[in-house]
Amino acid sequence: MSFSSLGLSESLLRAIGDSGYNTPTPIQQQAIPVVLAGRDLLAAAQTGTGKTAGFTLPILQRLADKATGGRRPVRALILTPTRELAAQVADSVSKYGMHQMPKLKSDVVFGGVKINPQMMRLRGGVDILTATPGRLLDLVAQNALKLNQVEILVLDEADRMLDMGFIRDINKILALLPNKRQNLLFSATFSADIRKLAQDILFKPVQIEIAAENAAADTVEQIAYTVSKTQKTALLTHLIKSNDWQQVLVFTSTKHGANRLSEKLNASQINAKAIHGNKSQGARTSALAEFKTGVIQVLVATDVAARGIDIAKLPHVVNYELPCSSADYVHRIGRTGRAGLGGLAVSLVCSEENSALRQVEKLIGNKIAQGRIADFEAK
Repeated sequence: MSFSSLGLSESLLRAIGDSGYNTPTPIQQQAIPVVLAGRDLLAAAQTGTGKTAGFTLPILQRLADKATGGRRPVRALILTPTRELAAQVADSVSKYGMHQMPKLKSDVVFGGVKINPQMMRLRGGVDILTATPGRLLDLVAQNALKLNQVEILVLDEADRMLDMGFIRDINKILALLPNKRQNLLFSATFSADIRKLAQDILFKPVQIEIAAENAAADTVEQIAYTVSKTQKTALLTHLIKSNDWQQVLVFTSTKHGANRLSEKLNASQINAKAIHGNKSQGARTSALAEFKTGVIQVLVATDVAARGIDIAKLPHVVNYELPCSSADYVHRIGRTGRAGLGGLAVSLVCSEENSALRQVEKLIGNKIAQGRIADFEAK
């Protein structure tokens, strides 16, 4: 199947070609026609399946087909759980809409940066707005924008928004929207909470489920090393240097742990930076940009900060510590092995984490291969 067979306009097909894509992914094949038809959608797809293009492309086409003149009200609202994901989605909107005439105006707003410049930008109106829930409500409270003409609502990574406690904010936002609108809900899993949310906001939705719940992509090679807690940093350093890994995303459980690990790696002549919730948005954006371009070799991140990191060809993900939630393991390793490319996910497991490892294996339905390096084996 080709993108042209999905009913997309020439300007969108040109932008897709510019981005180097030829064949739509399964989520794109199924979601794009549904969104173009104006139907509500409930979609489950793991990270790296191309879901962002699955909704941004048809939204751009639907809004362009009936462009409005004069002042631009918000016509499409895309809610995301984190700043990083908001920025990624907004980039997709800009990239795919670049050849459309007349151009649709898009913007992104999130917390962690000053609100005044965002208010100034929104004064001129915007067709497609990507936002995190808290900052959006702040802007509404400041009369910087109204949401009474929204035609399409997207909840992206809705499961993570619920996990992060955004349900109250979401309900406040829903109360500001017109009753008649198209609703698109994307989630990694169809949990009971997601199904309840879907029931409350979706009207006769088409349901798409691309991957089995909590399945790890089969393009990702997974390996676990048993190691004492005190040897983890030395083992990570050894793996990076001996294998000449040039781009490594490392997950830690805490913000302080991320800072400490990045300092130790730098002391071992491995260029590393940490990103987490205590870092300013500018520092996080800068670190991510440097990681993508290869200026820094290792990005050490907590789960919340890493949500929405989208790097097309990320080769290595390391769980320095296993996450509390087994589902988060799947989200973490889903950063690699994307778009059919191979990837390696390494977990450093100390004795206290053996039960967490068993829970992960139970969830993904597979035993994770055990790695052995003599000098680092736990005694």
